[in-house]
Amino acid sequence: MAEIRLQYPIPLICRVFRVSASGYYRWLKRPIPKRAQEEERLEAEIRAAHKRTRETCGPERLQQDMADHGVNLGIYRIRRIRKKLGICCKQKRRFKATTDS
Repeated sequence: MAEIRLQYPIPLICRVFRVSASGYYRWLKRPIPKRAQEEERLEAEIRAAHKRTRETCGPERLQQDMADHGVNLGIYRIRRIRKKLGICCKQKRRFKATTDS
């Protein structure tokens, strides 16, 4: 709705989405939830931990590294944030013998 409101009047948009105009304006003035504010900080922390570990740690080891730096966080939350940011660890390639003696 935030993108469309510049092109169409608010009452029309509210009618299309079947929401009340007062509900829309109440939602617009609502403060950002505490968890969402925390999420932004955690995204920065996870990016820093990812760089700090040379992009080689999965969520479990990343959780341990972050705990060592004073940020306590669950594995599933780390997984969700990493997926959102598109961060994945480098996979070590398996040794393949190319010479047959």
